[in-house]
Amino acid sequence: MLIDLKEDVNKAADPEKGKFLMRFFKTGVGQYGENDVFYGLTVPQSRVLALKYKDLSLQDIEKLLQSKVHEERLIALLVLVHAFNKGDEKARREIYDFYLAHTKYINNWDLVDLSADKIVGEYVLRVSGVSRALLVKLAQSENLWERRISIVATYTFIKNGEYADTFKIADILLDGPSASSGRRVAPHDLIQKAVGWMLREVGKRISEEKLEEFLQTRYKTMPRTMLRYAIERFSEEKRRKYLKGEIYSTSNR
Repeated sequence: MLIDLKEDVNKAADPEKGKFLMRFFKTGVGQYGENDVFYGLTVPQSRVLALKYKDLSLQDIEKLLQSKVHEERLIALLVLVHAFNKGDEKARREIYDFYLAHTKYINNWDLVDLSADKIVGEYVLRVSGVSRALLVKLAQSENLWERRISIVATYTFIKNGEYADTFKIADILLDGPSASSGRRVAPHDLIQKAVGWMLREVGKRISEEKLEEFLQTRYKTMPRTMLRYAIERFSEEKRRKYLKGEIYSTSNR
């Protein structure tokens, strides 16, 4: 079955699109996606193949995750998400543990964004007794992708009306992983964007007032990209005031 899947990926390959995606996903030397290989499949094409091969075993999924081809790793994760959604309690636990044991292969932002909330977030939210301290551990990781997983996983919480964990993880990620040395380090651009995105979703789905309460004591020192993403849905006037540092605490209004 795995051989058939790889053949289907090859048949759907678009070399020109693959070249574009390799630039878009920063695969050059020293960039975050260094050595990643793209065949040029779209996400919808990858979803179709994931559904076709939805019965892949975890052993085959593991082999697929180790592929140098980005789309094959994406398909592996989409199969995992499908299996998680359809699985019983035992299967979900196995997939959750498997996912966390293979984070080094979930090594680009789209791979994280299409799977973290659907597996890690769902499991942590739904299963009684599972500690949310896991998200803190991931947020404190030196691995860029584990840090992104930590914040994107909270998207499930947000969609279920919870925001406390998003704010907690955002606070951890306001500084880069070397901040413990005493020197303030800006978080990676991909972390800034993910945190800003989740903060924006809190304002959009739960409460703009709660988002502003969070921002009021942090926005002046928050990395610029993170702030821009977080306030994207605010009025133009309010965005301008945040960016100019002209927002005052609620008690002073």
